[in-house]
Amino acid sequence: MNIGSIGPALSAVSASEPNSVAGAVSLKMLDKTLDTSEAMNAGLAKMMELSVNPNVGSNFDMSV
Repeated sequence: MNIGSIGPALSAVSASEPNSVAGAVSLKMLDKTLDTSEAMNAGLAKMMELSVNPNVGSNFDMSV
């Protein structure tokens, strides 16, 4: 998650009028961005879990 980009977004939201349409849109976009970041981070964590033992399943011994 890019923490550096959240600061300016939060300051822009707090600077705008909370009851205005622009304020509501800004809050909704920030919410969607945070949800997307959480989903991406969950996917990254899952990929890292699976990469702990990358050799599992790479060999298949079969005798006929």
